Amino acid sequence: MTVLVFGKTGQVATELARAGGDVVCLGRDAADLSDPEACAEIIRETEATGVINAAAYTAVDKAEDEEALATVINGDAPAAMARAAAARGLPFVHISTDYVFDGSGTDPWRPEDATAPLGAYGRSKLAGERGVVAAGGAFAILRTSWVFSAHGNNFVKTMLRLAETRDHLTIVEDQVGGPTEAGDIARACLAVVRGLGGAAGPGGIHHFSGRPDVSWADFAREIFAQADRGVTVEGIPSSAYPTKAKRPGNSRMDCSSLEDMFGVARPDWREGLLRVLADLSA
Repeated sequence: MTVLVFGKTGQVATELARAGGDVVCLGRDAADLSDPEACAEIIRETEATGVINAAAYTAVDKAEDEEALATVINGDAPAAMARAAAARGLPFVHISTDYVFDGSGTDPWRPEDATAPLGAYGRSKLAGERGVVAAGGAFAILRTSWVFSAHGNNFVKTMLRLAETRDHLTIVEDQVGGPTEAGDIARACLAVVRGLGGAAGPGGIHHFSGRPDVSWADFAREIFAQADRGVTVEGIPSSAYPTKAKRPGNSRMDCSSLEDMFGVARPDWREGLLRVLADLSA
């Protein structure tokens, strides 16, 4: 199977490119998601036999001021891609987010649970989900969370940068979720798009995040432990670290349906962190 990937420099797209094989990644110069029809036209003309959308507007706070643009990129473009893929009978995999939920409670979110985004970014991603579902065809939406890698901007790299000049940090402790290494997401997307192209049929909406669930503070503690950095972490409430866009408090996700349908098990993010730190050291 030849897989066409929208995205080239993002965390997951970079890992998809590293996966090798018949994977063709398109950067913004070749596929600008602010022009949904142009993206759809690429799919109508492609010789690829599967499509993954790994591109998105991900500036959560900035989206509060640019919701219209975020909605075009995260909502209109995936919908147009999905319609084009469905028309050609191509399996389509789209990456979404835990931000489609309001983060209430403590139970893991199931794919069928009611959505209620807290901000513009979550609303834009939910619009994309609805557009992909409405397009029909052989599709799968993978909601993931707390993505990290050796590339781009992410929590792991921020913590390591701060550790260069700080020996004590205050980190939010009342937001809990599953950190997810981008390489694990890339491998999951490839497994799903290949499964959709085979006998699995339509895949629907699934969750994929790392285990075990932790707070941001505990995530930071593990980063410093594995990286052998002498930094102490003090847990604080979200109210002590206000952001323009409100973050969900509970990002725990029930990932069982993905394993049941595609055999993709929930990965241990601590093993992914080891790989990322090795990449950064290299």
